[in-house]
Amino acid sequence: MQNEPNWDLYRSFLAVLRSGSLSGAARELGLAQPTLGRHIDALESAVGVALFVRSQHGFLPTAHATQLRPYAESLAATASAFLRAASSPEDQARGTVRITASEIVGCELLPPILARLQERHPGLQIELSLSNQTEDLLRRDADIAVRMLRPSQEALVARRIGSLKVCLHAHRDYLARRGTPDSLDALRHHSLIGFDHETRFIRRLKQELGGLRREMFALRADSDLAQLAMLRAGAGIGMCQVGIARRDPDLVPVLADALSFELDTWVAMHEDLRASRRCALVFAALADGLQATQDA
Repeated sequence: MQNEPNWDLYRSFLAVLRSGSLSGAARELGLAQPTLGRHIDALESAVGVALFVRSQHGFLPTAHATQLRPYAESLAATASAFLRAASSPEDQARGTVRITASEIVGCELLPPILARLQERHPGLQIELSLSNQTEDLLRRDADIAVRMLRPSQEALVARRIGSLKVCLHAHRDYLARRGTPDSLDALRHHSLIGFDHETRFIRRLKQELGGLRREMFALRADSDLAQLAMLRAGAGIGMCQVGIARRDPDLVPVLADALSFELDTWVAMHEDLRASRRCALVFAALADGLQATQDA
């Protein structure tokens, strides 16, 4: 490689990887398709390998492109973290902070916490990334994470919030139609709501509860929000955080003594961000706010 590729080429490469086409990448980056095409050609020329197979179905990544993807994602995460760090001086309560959390936590628990935080510190700008996949704080995919397992990386500052209890629930209307099961065996005669594909969390859950199989569920979704929506619609029986269900008088615990588990809850951030006032404020607000939801 005679010359190091321009950083714009990496950004275009990642956008085409994610979208699978020049048109999708062009919309994402706000560039013209011919410009994206020239960027891909230039990057392939610089690295000396083909990165995409051009076809009528779009741009298909080669094995080389797949191998390079995590490095491009790391560059993108670092660039985003750079801009967040540059958004304000470290000693000021303004600027951008990126939070990652699960769908349920992000939609059901964090909104009132973030609303109070925004009212107290209007100079803060919050980016909320909701995913059930664990984002890498060391790679700076996010500044602060709310996690349902203890962080294992030594470079992280973490505070344990406590445990969120989860058990089976159903809507009153569903139980009125189908009856309330009085044993685990009776669940076989009910419509159960559960996962579609296994994840790391699901595998851990199967170890704790035992006997969980995809085939048991009449309604399957990998989205926790979709599962909660089906519960609220009276579609069946499924798992729900007790604190969330307590706010809805129509959601009733089912076999709580026989089938339940607890989610260990943590707030974590990279230790390098301790000197950042904006990150410290958001970290404290999340920890205190989530603690209050457990104490309520």
